[in-house]
Amino acid sequence: MNTYKICLLPGDGIGPEIIAEGVKVLNAVGAKYDTAFEYADALIGGAAIDVTGEPLPQATLEAARASDAVLLAAVGGPKWDTTDPNAPRPEQGLLGIRKELGLYTNLRPVQIFNALADASTLRPEIVDGVDMMIVRELTGGLYFGRRERFYDEPAAGVDGAPGQRAYDTLEYSEYEIERIARQAFEIARKRRGKVTSVDKANVLETSRLWREIVHRVHDEAYADVQLEDLLVDNTAMQLINRPADFDVVVTENMFGDILSDEAAQITGSLGMLASASLGDGVALYEPSHGSAPDIAGRGIANPLAQILSVEMMLRYSFDMADAADDIRRAVTEVLDEGWRTGDIKDAETPADHVVGTERMGDLVVAHL
Repeated sequence: MNTYKICLLPGDGIGPEIIAEGVKVLNAVGAKYDTAFEYADALIGGAAIDVTGEPLPQATLEAARASDAVLLAAVGGPKWDTTDPNAPRPEQGLLGIRKELGLYTNLRPVQIFNALADASTLRPEIVDGVDMMIVRELTGGLYFGRRERFYDEPAAGVDGAPGQRAYDTLEYSEYEIERIARQAFEIARKRRGKVTSVDKANVLETSRLWREIVHRVHDEAYADVQLEDLLVDNTAMQLINRPADFDVVVTENMFGDILSDEAAQITGSLGMLASASLGDGVALYEPSHGSAPDIAGRGIANPLAQILSVEMMLRYSFDMADAADDIRRAVTEVLDEGWRTGDIKDAETPADHVVGTERMGDLVVAHL
């Protein structure tokens, strides 16, 4: 029997409710596939601020590093919202753990479940066949660059009142671009063999370096994979115009943050989308949605993105592809039978098929 240690980070809002369903599914997988999962709970985000005063306590980092994988639910909420640059914020916990674990690759699969195709705001013929993987560089760029805000006096002889100024630095090194490019090409080889590299090379020097390095990696080792370049503004339009044409999309941190949320809306519900953050060691898995504090504690949150994050964990960290496929099958069958949580129901959903968080988890386990 294989045994895997998993660090659980419930976080804030609906986090504790949905992560419980992820654990429920993991336990069902363990029983079916003769595998043991051991769990260690730790604090992150607002919950950690309340207890320790910081969003990422050292104890959490130690628990994560001692695990085979990390399963996170959600962080954030209005309780901890602040514009004070010196105050701790829940999101710092998420950025911090990605940096400390060296998680430089974020994978966001964007797929259409046939039973939910009508939930998309795009026409059915546009979303038909959508199956893309967004590969986002996660530890460089604007979010981790030098930044400052300061009070500025105008230069002598220049009109204008004194006031505040601020800057954020967008910076990438060659090795950061090379390693994310290799990840994207390797993933494309296992899919449909096409990579779209997104940049702003007509304006930004970092994007010109990005394009140069991506092409070099392609020409040296991945000539069998189709490569296209697309400017980020055009990509934003084409994701709506022809989403089914994309296979693997690779881009830098901020562009990836924005485009992956845009692509998520193609499916009709953020509550259905999982993500994986990978590096050279322990990986982290989490839903793409937020902490939804407005429905926290009501037992109505959609746990399927968390459950699909478990699917990704089995696939990428534990090499349990059959079990991962089993979870995907179970979720598909539950949806095909018409079961819905409130966020994905429509006018034709029977009232007795609208279920809460725990019931949805139970249905997936039953199909497993």
